[in-house]
Amino acid sequence: MNHILDTERLFLREFKIDDAQLLIDLNSNINVTRYTGDGPVESVAKAKEILEKIIFPQYKHKMGRWAVHLKSTNEFIGWCGLKHIEELNEIDLGYRFFEKYWGKGYATEAAKAVLAYGFKTLKLQKVVGRATIENTNSIKVLEKLSLQFEKEDVEDGDKIYKYFLTNTQYLSQF
Repeated sequence: MNHILDTERLFLREFKIDDAQLLIDLNSNINVTRYTGDGPVESVAKAKEILEKIIFPQYKHKMGRWAVHLKSTNEFIGWCGLKHIEELNEIDLGYRFFEKYWGKGYATEAAKAVLAYGFKTLKLQKVVGRATIENTNSIKVLEKLSLQFEKEDVEDGDKIYKYFLTNTQYLSQF
C-alpha cells in the first residue's frame, strides 16, 4: 500500500474506489456518526459517490481524508486528514475511527502526523478543527494537539466549538 504518512503504530494512505465498503462499515455505528451530521452510508454506490465527489478531489491539493491502518495488522481503523473547505477558505482537520479503537490514542497520533505534514510539508498557515459541544472526546483530541479555542458557533444547526492552530504556533511548539 502507498503510505502517505507513518507513525509509530499507524500508516495513512489515500482511499481507493475499492474501499467503498470501508466507509459503509465505519459509518454503520450510530456512536461513530452521532456528532458528524452524516449518519450511515446506505450502499456501495453512495460510498463510491462520497469517495469520488468529496474525498478524491482533495488529493489534488496533496491533502484529504486518508485511510488509517494499524501497522501491526494492516487493519483499517478509520480515517484522518486535512480538507480544504472552499466556502470558508479554511483547512479542516478531521478524524473518525471505529468505536473499538477509541481511547487508545490513535486519533491523536494520526492527527499529530497530519498536522506535521500540513505545516512542514504543505507550509499551511492555519488549520482549524471543529467539534460539536457534546463531543468531549474530540475536543480533548484537539486540545492535546495544541489547537486553540477560537469560538462557539453554529454549523449545520449544531452548536460547535471551533479551534485553530497556526503555522507559527505549531513550529514554536513541536
